[in-house]
Amino acid sequence: MNRDSNVYTIIYASVMVLLVAVVLAFTSQSLRSFQKQNEDNDKRQQILRSINVNVEAGAAEAKYNELIREAFLVNEKGEKVDGDAFAADAEGLFPVFMAEVNGETKYIMALHGAGLWGPLWGYISLNEDRNTVFGADFSHQGETPGLGAEIATTAFSSRFTGKKIFMNSEFKSIAIVKPGKSATGQDYVDGISGGTITSQGVDQMILNSLKGYVSFLTSNNK
Repeated sequence: MNRDSNVYTIIYASVMVLLVAVVLAFTSQSLRSFQKQNEDNDKRQQILRSINVNVEAGAAEAKYNELIREAFLVNEKGEKVDGDAFAADAEGLFPVFMAEVNGETKYIMALHGAGLWGPLWGYISLNEDRNTVFGADFSHQGETPGLGAEIATTAFSSRFTGKKIFMNSEFKSIAIVKPGKSATGQDYVDGISGGTITSQGVDQMILNSLKGYVSFLTSNNK
């Protein structure tokens, strides 16, 4: 075949594209198990941070298995249902992780919402009274560094410790307010200065996510 012909060039380019695609697909498939492991350990770290436990990624699985005594799904009626709480993403089902910290039970719940530039997510833990916050951890996909991205810092998440989500047995959530402001009839924390929209996103994330857990939290089936 004439190497200077257009036909040769097209065939050569097509073969090279095919070979590169095969190599990339093989590499991606080969690395998938490691990627999945990293993703799972990152999730375990987030869950653990919500109960004020910080570990490196390599130690996350062992610490998670040590502290998390039970994980299950509940529906809006507070009933336990079949499914994998760790991998759950089904609408209308809510994962609960029960941890034992210093001999006390903590209830960890998942949060999902939206910020200024993308999704927000996190975990919040409650004491045995199913009302008082023990700890929290928040993450984001693309909030502004130095502003909205500050929700992922301990300085922000630690503000929630000791706050209550029920007042006089009524679900109120926890409000995020502008620094210097307050909220009537519910506990609140200061938002991020300069990160108003992200702070509002966290406010709505906590409110809307915890609504799905109200029946579980107020039930006698502990």
